[in-house]
Amino acid sequence: LQTRLQAGQGYGNTLSCVLTVYRNESVAGFFKGMSFPLASIAVYSSVVFGVFSNTQRLLSQLRHGDPSHAPALADVALASMVAGFISVGIGTPVDLVKIRLQMQTQPHIKANTKLKPTVPGFPAYQGPIHCFRTVLQKEGIAGIYRGMGAMLLRDVPGYCLYFIPYTFFCGWSTSDGCISPNPSSIWLAGGVAGAISWAIATPMDVVKSRLQADGVYLNKYKGTLDCILQSYQNEGLKVFFRGITINTVRGFPVSSATFLGYELSLKAMKRDQTETNP
Repeated sequence: LQTRLQAGQGYGNTLSCVLTVYRNESVAGFFKGMSFPLASIAVYSSVVFGVFSNTQRLLSQLRHGDPSHAPALADVALASMVAGFISVGIGTPVDLVKIRLQMQTQPHIKANTKLKPTVPGFPAYQGPIHCFRTVLQKEGIAGIYRGMGAMLLRDVPGYCLYFIPYTFFCGWSTSDGCISPNPSSIWLAGGVAGAISWAIATPMDVVKSRLQADGVYLNKYKGTLDCILQSYQNEGLKVFFRGITINTVRGFPVSSATFLGYELSLKAMKRDQTETNP
C-alpha cells in the first residue's frame, strides 16, 4: 500500500488503495514483492544493529577507555548516522526489486518519454531474481542502486530519529537501580521510535519510491532533485506526505518487535557467556 500510494496513480487515500488493490489483484496483490525483503531482512537488521552497537562501543572506548560506558547523546547520533549510511548499501537493491515488482502492473503516466517495449498493465518481471537480473543487465550497477541518494537522505537522519528516541524513552521508563529496561519498556520505546522515525522519513521515502518505480515502463526522473521538483510542480507539497499514515502505523509494531528481539537476544548471549566463563 505504501508504494502504491507514493508512486502509483489513481489512489485517493489509503482505503481507496486497499479496495482498488483487492478488486484488481485479490489478496495476492498485498504480498507482491515480499519474498526478496523477507529473505534479506535478517542480514539487513543484523548489519544495522551490529554497526550501531559496535560504533557506540568504539566511541565509548575512545572517549572513556571503556567500551561498556554509557554513550553520550552525540555518540548515539553519530553511531545512528553510520548505521544509516551502511544500511543503504544493502537496502537499496532490496527496495528497488520490491518496488519494481509491486509497481509493474500499474498504469503508466503520460510523459515526454518513450515507452519501453513492455506493455503497461502486464508484468515486466517474473519474480525477484528475474527482476534483479533484468535490471542489472539493462541498467547496470547504477540501475540496481537507483534511488540511493534519496535513500541516504532518508536513512541517515531517519536512523538518528530511530535510535535517539529509543535510547531516550528506554532511559526515561527504566527505574533507578535497574541495569536494563524491562521488556514492556523496550516494546513501547521501540514502537514510539519507529513511528517518529517513519513519520519524519516519509518525504524522502516518497522520492525514493518514485525513483525506484521509475523505469518499469517509463523514465521520467533524471535524479533525486529532478524527482522532487517534478513531484512538487505536478502535485504540490502534499505529495511528500503520501503514505505517512501507513508508515507511522506500521512503524510502531515493526520497531517494537525489532528492538525487543534485539535486546532479548543480547541478554541471552550475555547470559550464555557468563555461564560459559564464570
